[in-house]
Formats: sequence, structure tokens, C-alpha cells
Amino acid sequence: MSRRLILIRHGQTVYNATGRMQGHLDTQLSDEGVRQAESAGRLLEDQGITRIIASDLSRARVTAEIVGKRLGLDVHADERLRETNLGEWQGKTSTEVDVEYPGARAIWRHDPTWAPPGGESRVEVAQRARPVIDELMREYMEWDDNTVLVVAHGGAIAALTCHLIALHSNQYQLLSGLKNTHWAQLTARPAFDPQQPHAPVQFTADNVEGANWYFDGWNMGALVVGGSGADT
Repeated sequence: MSRRLILIRHGQTVYNATGRMQGHLDTQLSDEGVRQAESAGRLLEDQGITRIIASDLSRARVTAEIVGKRLGLDVHADERLRETNLGEWQGKTSTEVDVEYPGARAIWRHDPTWAPPGGESRVEVAQRARPVIDELMREYMEWDDNTVLVVAHGGAIAALTCHLIALHSNQYQLLSGLKNTHWAQLTARPAFDPQQPHAPVQFTADNVEGANWYFDGWNMGALVVGGSGADT
């Protein structure tokens, strides 16, 4: 008995294409981003997806709706899946941030406990996003042997993935930037009980909290031309 989770980044936005940081800004998909979402829908058709959850920011929500239309599924939006709040950096290019805050982006990339001025750290992002998955694990029992799709943002997906597979915060930088409409894939299985070695291994209301998460892949999907490697 297992539950598969796919976490896919939204399609390209104009901000992605021009190197501007988005964070909580509600930016729109570019024409290329729409095409990427349509392509992702085709790629995900045979993944056994039965439920779609998305960030409420339109670049993720619209990507999810395009995929959902292809799969015949509705989209449930949740603001806890939003991208990292980048505070004073939002709307600025990387070059502008480097001029105003010399060396700060390097610290931010390597220390997930550090937050941009007025923003939040990656550890904080993981802590607000993780309950979305935990609630689904408890409440969505139809997940067994099926797949849930989460449509969100590069930074949020990286933080959430690290939290699910129990990486220490100093290991968060192990994951490279997630390309537009590429995804992470994980599998949850019930924890093995050595006191009942012959018991059926399946999720129940009693053991779902202790699920073990396994890392299946990162940056999965077809090659996308023009996709940004970082969710700026």
C-alpha cells in the first residue's frame, strides 16, 4: 500500500522570463507558460492522479486548472502552498537585489533559516506547507495506490520536499532549482511495525501520522525551453 505525491512547479511567467523575483506577488503565466502547462497535462495523464491541490496564486492555480481540464479533475486552492514571501526583494531583478543587498542572496541560497528583509525563510515555508499534506494523509483515504498532484512554486516545493523526507535544514541546498512545469515525485508508505511483522502493510487512521516518505525523483518532466531554473 502506498501513496504517490507529485509536486509540480507552475508554468513560466513574464517575471520568470525577465529574471524578476515574484514571491507572493500574483503574477500571470506568459504564453509560453500556458503552453508548458498544456504539455504538462499531457505528460501527467497516465500518472493515476485523483486529486489536485494548488497554491492560490494565479500562476500556480491557472497551471493547475489547465492540467485539471486535461485530467477531468477540479482544483482545490490553498494559500499555504504559496511561494516564499521575499519581502523587500519582490518585484526586483537579481541584479537589483545584489546592488542593494550585497552578498545577501548568497546567504539566502545557503542558509534556509535566513529570510530576506520583510520576508520568510525556507524553513518557515516548509512549516506552513507541510500541514496541507498531513491533512490530506489523514482525510483523503482514497489516496491509497493513487496520486495527488500539488501545483505550487519552485522554492515552496523544494522546502516542502526537504521537510517530507526529513532532511536537516543544512541539507536543503542539495536540491537544484526546479524548472517550470517540472516536478518532484515522492511515495508515502506505512511505517513497518516490528511487533507485527506479518500484519498487512496498509494505511489506517492509527498509523497515517507515522508514514515514511521516499524520494523518487526531482526535476522530472520533458525538456522545457525557456523555463527558469529558480522561482524568482
